[in-house]
Amino acid sequence: MLTAFFDVYATRYQPYKRGHWCYEDGCLYRGLELLHLATGEERWLDHLLRLITPQIRRGSDGTVSLAGYDPSEYNIDNILSGRALLYLAKVTGDPLYLEAAALLASQLRTHPRTRSGVYWHKLRYPWQIWLDGLYMAAPFQVGYGMTTNSPGLIEDSLSQLSTALSQSFVPATGLYAHATDEAGMQPWALAGGGHSRAHWARALGWLAMCLVDVAALVGPERFAPLQDATIRLMRKLMDLRQPSGLWLQVIDQPQLSGNFEETSASAMLVYALLQANKLDLCPGFGEAEANRLLRDLCLGSLARGADGTLQMARICEVAGLGRYQDRYRDGSAEYYVSERVVADDIKGVGPLMMAVACGKSIPQIVERDIAPMQGETA
Repeated sequence: MLTAFFDVYATRYQPYKRGHWCYEDGCLYRGLELLHLATGEERWLDHLLRLITPQIRRGSDGTVSLAGYDPSEYNIDNILSGRALLYLAKVTGDPLYLEAAALLASQLRTHPRTRSGVYWHKLRYPWQIWLDGLYMAAPFQVGYGMTTNSPGLIEDSLSQLSTALSQSFVPATGLYAHATDEAGMQPWALAGGGHSRAHWARALGWLAMCLVDVAALVGPERFAPLQDATIRLMRKLMDLRQPSGLWLQVIDQPQLSGNFEETSASAMLVYALLQANKLDLCPGFGEAEANRLLRDLCLGSLARGADGTLQMARICEVAGLGRYQDRYRDGSAEYYVSERVVADDIKGVGPLMMAVACGKSIPQIVERDIAPMQGETA
């Protein structure tokens, strides 16, 4: 049932930004990659090739470009989908994919950094470290470094992660701030550290996925300096899990009015915990608990629409910090629960694919287990 849902979803999927290169599509690409690795079924690779091929172009002069991609924007989000290029280069042997990945690597060579050495989130977000930006860049840079035998890229990513964890850690909560303004100039930044105000669950999901993916790539010896922080984070995340098996939009404030169990973050965190379990980064975490995590995620996030079709419910469409269109996003807990909630957004479905692919077996869920959709908003 779950694989049928993913197959239909990928078949019907429309590029998130009209076919322009973007991180949202990269969430689907990563899900398809992991399903292909887990099952060996060619349909997942076929979906990936069908969706990504129109985004890669070779000009008459032989140069390669990516649809809508402008490296001078210095948007770290644009790096994420490069992981699919590295995977396709490996499984197909076609040099086109590695040439396209080189475009993204060239952006990182000149990408602006904070004084502490971490990539800015975007050119228009100067001096800022965002947790989602760590996931967008680090696993790609490590993978590219391994593919091209460039150990300096790997060490640079590990150093950036170590610095970012130190910069964004909030001792009072034992969690990491969604974003940190090193310059201390943003209205959303708290004095005495530049942290954003509340803990958004999906930001922590990006971070947790980043850490386990980098750990899987580099191996335990190289990852050792980050191991203790990763284990502590995984334990803290397990402590914050709700009785349903999901996590709250503002992860550590169950008393907050309007707070709700958000499914994209829950999928990311289940994926990260399952991967951490395989990497011995979640001590005392047994197979029974792993199976329960995945089943609770699927039952808690999937619902039947009015037409009977399966959907992934209660996904925060987007959240951020600073000015966006006609709104200022102040990073408060109240802000995060005010954002629009939708169904079937790829930032939820992609991580759900990843979590299912990471499980030892796909949960046997039948239609009668899935509740009807209660509406798209929390």
